[in-house]
Order: sequence, then C-alpha cells, then structure tokens
Amino acid sequence: MELEKVHVVLFPYMSKGHMIPMLQLARLLLSHSFARDISVTVFTTPLNRPFFADSLSGTKATVIALPFPKNVPEIPPGLECTDKLPAISSLHVPFTRATESMQPDFERELASLPRVSFMVSDGFLWWTLESALKLGFPRLVFLGMNCASPCILDSVFENQLLSKVKSETEAVAVPEFPWIKVRKCDFVEDMSDAKLATDPGFKLIIDQVTSMSKSQGIIFNTFDDLEPVFIDFYKRTRELRPWTLGPLCLAKNSLEDEGAEKVKTVWMKWLDEKRDKGCNVLYVAFGSQAEIQREQVEEIALGLEESKVNFLWVLKGNEIGKGFEERVGERGMAVKDEWVDQRKILEHESVRGFLSHCGWNSLMESICAGVPILAFPVAAEQPLNAILVVEELRVAERVVAASGGVARRGEVAKKVKELMEGEKGKELRRNVEAYSKMAKKALEEGVGSSWKNLDNLINEFCNNGT
Repeated sequence: MELEKVHVVLFPYMSKGHMIPMLQLARLLLSHSFARDISVTVFTTPLNRPFFADSLSGTKATVIALPFPKNVPEIPPGLECTDKLPAISSLHVPFTRATESMQPDFERELASLPRVSFMVSDGFLWWTLESALKLGFPRLVFLGMNCASPCILDSVFENQLLSKVKSETEAVAVPEFPWIKVRKCDFVEDMSDAKLATDPGFKLIIDQVTSMSKSQGIIFNTFDDLEPVFIDFYKRTRELRPWTLGPLCLAKNSLEDEGAEKVKTVWMKWLDEKRDKGCNVLYVAFGSQAEIQREQVEEIALGLEESKVNFLWVLKGNEIGKGFEERVGERGMAVKDEWVDQRKILEHESVRGFLSHCGWNSLMESICAGVPILAFPVAAEQPLNAILVVEELRVAERVVAASGGVARRGEVAKKVKELMEGEKGKELRRNVEAYSKMAKKALEEGVGSSWKNLDNLINEFCNNGT
C-alpha cells in the first residue's frame, strides 16, 4: 500500500517576498488533502527555518534546513536572507550565485525522501532544475508574480523596443499590447543595455531564464478574471504552461483559525482607536528591501504631513526627518524595523488606502482586502505591476516623480488627498471592491478557477508519476 499518493517539494528563494507566497502555496496544497493524501516538504536554510515553522504551524508540512554556504565574498557571515543584505542592488548576484553550493546537500536530502510527485522551486534557484532531472521528477517554476509583467517584459526585449530610445522617460507603445506604453526608466539597467551582456547580473538572468524554459510549467500568483488578456497571450505564445493559482494570500492559514491575536500589537490597537473615532487611515509601506533615497523618504514624509490624513507608515531605519513624528502627532504612526502582518492591517476597517512600492504580494493583498492603491514603484518589475493596477485594472493612482526621479511633497500630498477623500478615490474603491469579490471566488473550494487549476495540476503531474 502506497503511504503517500502525492508528495510535493517546495523550495523558495531566501527573501521574504519570495518565501511568503510559497508558504501560502504550501497551505493551499495541504487544503486539498480532503480529496487526496498530500504531503509537502519545504526546503530553506537554518536561520530562515523558524519563520517557516511559524508560518506552517498546525500543518503537516515538513521543513528541511540546508546549510547556507559560508565565506561567500561580500556577504556578511550569518546572513541567509536578502532582506538583511546591506545593499541588495549590489549583493543580490553574489548571494544568489552562492545558493548553487547547496545543490549537493539538497540532492542528498531529496534522495532520502519518499518519492517526489513534483517540485515547485523559485525561478531564482535555476540549479534546482538539474536536481529534478537527476532524480526523475518534474520541476515547476515559481515566480510569485502576475502574468502581465513577463508578457510586457518579453515583448519589449524580443522587439528590442528600447534599444534606440535615448530618453529615459519617452513613452513607447508595446507591439503586442499597443495600448500600453513603457519607458526606459521602467526597466533595470542590466536588462535594458545590450552592452552589459557580459555583466554578472545579466548572466544570472540568462541562467534563470534558460532553466525556466526547460521546466515543466510555471505558477503565477494571479487568477483568471484578473488579467485574462495576458493569461491568454501567455498560453498562446509560450511553450511553458502557465498555472494561475492565486491569490495565494487567501490560502487558509491554520493560525487564523485560533481566532484573534492573544496580544494585540501597538499599531493594531492604534488602528482600532482610529476606527472607533470614525477616522480613515492610509497605510504606507515599501516592502522589506526597497532601497529608497533619503531625499525621497523626506519628501514622502512632508507630503503625508501636508495631506493632513491619518497614516500608518511601516519603514526601515530612522530615515524620516527630525521632528516629523512630533509635528504629525496622533494623526500618524511610524513603525520602524518591525515585521508586521500586512494582510491583517489591510483588512482592518479603518484602512482605506495603501501607498505601496508595488511589489506583487502587496498589491494582491490590497486587492483582496478591497483597498485602493497609490502606486509608487521602486525597482525590479514594480513599474510594470504599476501599469497593470493603474491602467488595466484601474484600482490605483500613480504618484508621479518630478525631473530627477524624485516625487515631491506636493505631488504626494495631492495624490494622498485624492485617494482618501476625493472622487477618484471613490472610483478606485468601487473597482477594487469588485476585484476583491472575484479574488475570493477564484479560490472558492471545489468551484473557483484557481482551485480547479490546482486540482488539475495535481492530477496531471501525479498521474504522470504513478
């Protein structure tokens, strides 16, 4: 008698923005156990293990910690997550390259496990494909993003759209999606400059893309009704089969079944006070590793002060100007260097807007909570995410930078007031509430599109392996 009908291995990249949706995928997989006997094994490193164990508490998932490479040039000792890197933009490549040294330990652990039905590993961990091929099971790529961004990205580079554009801000129509316009400044340097083909960052991307193309499928954290044009385009034009399984943030969390928090955090108590007084709050957060110039942080602070709205700002370090907190008083709260449950904040009754860096996890959480967005993209694919939520879904308004790339306090204050108090904010709120309902339907047990997609994925890969 076979003990495990389905055994799924998950291996996320060592970054909170990548770990969180993969752990949500683990919970989603385990929630299918009513139909089939599913076991999940998740790989990480020793210093990340406690976060994984907490996130998967109450589930039957197994967490295995692999030693992270030691003595990696430029990487401080004892650092196993990119959120702690002193300079993510310059250290991302050596950190990511170092993960390949984990391959022998990874394969040794895999060989000792029950038969693996399929593996889902982060697109950044290109070398895991070789491990899957050696041990004879399918590998699916996990990017944790929407479908629109890679579609736009591919079109731009396949058509060499920006190669002859000199201005950083000139808007150029995307051939396959002519209603969408992009600018050179929307793309990271090592992906837009052909002269950098020998650059280590470019080489890493090539390895990741090559590995992805040889995998057996790709998982997107989105749902069919959110971006049907892009999902259909991807299906028609790519050999790699897409699986839309989102919104993963709606996957059932066993910790939520325990009811309300035993001890409320200071910021949740503050939000309760604002709710009880009938005050609306703007939530402000730029992700766990966004690198924002000090000048820009100060302009955002002054814009929030000028707007006169209530706000909860989660930020890294003590970067806001002197006297800011005293001047805004009870109207604002700054949470510094603390991990917060962002989804819980966005679901709070008082929170009516979100000033966001446009990381996809954050945008999905905001959409699911029915909270309209002020888009303030910082890096990576975030400008493309902003295009999706601002121009396609119309659930967000864009904060526009002045010449020099810095959004000034007047622009921040104006857009914040529009979102929180104006007619534009009401329109965005209506739109996002409609998508919020669609999101919940997508993961409705047994009938939602994403639920069915996961069911089909499990059946397809497990039937192939039995």
